Amino acid sequence: MTENRLSFKEMCTRFDVTPRTLRYYEYIELLHPDRSGRSRYFGPREIARMTLIMRGRRFGIKLEDIRQWLLIYEHEGTSAQMQAFVDMADRQYAELLEQRAQLDEAMNELKELRDETAGFLSKA
Repeated sequence: MTENRLSFKEMCTRFDVTPRTLRYYEYIELLHPDRSGRSRYFGPREIARMTLIMRGRRFGIKLEDIRQWLLIYEHEGTSAQMQAFVDMADRQYAELLEQRAQLDEAMNELKELRDETAGFLSKA
C-alpha cells in the first residue's frame, strides 16, 4: 500500500463497513477503485467519496440520491453539486422532522400506557 491508498480490507475497517457493502458500492458505481490483479486500492478520491457516502447514509439519504449527487459533482461542477445537496438536505431534513414527530408521539403513548399500567399495579 502506498501512503495515499487503502486496500479493500483497510477501506472496510476505516469506514466500518462489510466487504459486501463495499462491493455493492462499487457495483452501483459509487466507487471506482484502482485494480492491480485481483486487489483493489482506494485512493484519495475514493476515500473522499466514501466519506460523503457514509455521511449521506448517516443522514438517511438514499443511495441513488447520493449517486446522482456524486455524478453531478463530476460533470457539472461545484455550484450544481451544492444546489443538489441543498435540495437533498431539505427533503431529508423534512423527513427526519416527520420521523421525530412520530417517534415523540409513540414515546408519549408508551409512557402514558406504562404509567396507567403502573397505576393499576399500585392499587392491586
